[in-house]
Amino acid sequence: MIAFASAGSTQASSPLRPADFMADLPDSVWRASQMGASRLRATPSGYRSLDRELPNGGWPASVLIELLLSQNGIGELRLLAPALSALTQAGKTVILLAPPHIPFAPALAELGLDLQHVLLIQTDKPMDRIWAVEQTLKSASFGALLCWLPQARPDHLRRLQLAAAGGEGLCFVFRPAAVQRESSPAPLRILCRASSCGGMSVDIVKRRGPVFGQPIMLPLPVPAALHKPFARRAAMAQAPAAATSFPDIAPDHAVDRPEPAATAARYRPAVAA
Repeated sequence: MIAFASAGSTQASSPLRPADFMADLPDSVWRASQMGASRLRATPSGYRSLDRELPNGGWPASVLIELLLSQNGIGELRLLAPALSALTQAGKTVILLAPPHIPFAPALAELGLDLQHVLLIQTDKPMDRIWAVEQTLKSASFGALLCWLPQARPDHLRRLQLAAAGGEGLCFVFRPAAVQRESSPAPLRILCRASSCGGMSVDIVKRRGPVFGQPIMLPLPVPAALHKPFARRAAMAQAPAAATSFPDIAPDHAVDRPEPAATAARYRPAVAA
């Protein structure tokens, strides 16, 4: 520990302690052994075990949140449903930008989202997606932005992080798990894997705080429309020898869309195409 003495004095002043100056440091500086706290607003995730591991106790606003997926459709929208539901019920817009599959509106409604405040934007070209995300972040007129950017480069993400810092909404960026070791400016990165019975395993690979320990197993909400597919999967897992007796099940997408023809007539679309 270094002690400072005034000129002409032989008596050393009291040594400086980290607590003496930590409160004056910017949010980008924190002790490696402690969870980084910031002045940014956070929205509870809806899962206590996850909130305990997130800085400020929830999904942070004004930053990029990268969700690295082992594959599309493993429950990423169900993971975010508690937060998205709270936002839409408060009259804030949730934007889905370039999802790989059209979300199943009845399932979103059953998860608590007010479909009047859900907006779907489709773009075909990767650079159009980057532009649309950047313009949306600059508009600051949304509660949460969910964007699928599998081909985004680090320089693209830096632009988006700067744009996100000027707003107050949540920004979730879905990317493949294969980019886990690539450089990213996102302060929060979470690796997501499917688990049994429709749940999810989440592993925080980057955060403002100490190194994360064991992955967290989250029991995601399952809408009634998805009970039948999940029951089939559970049966197949318990009796693999009899798996051939079940019909093939299409891979999950944003929120599964089982038997759409039977339910489409009872619901209007969440958003206009």
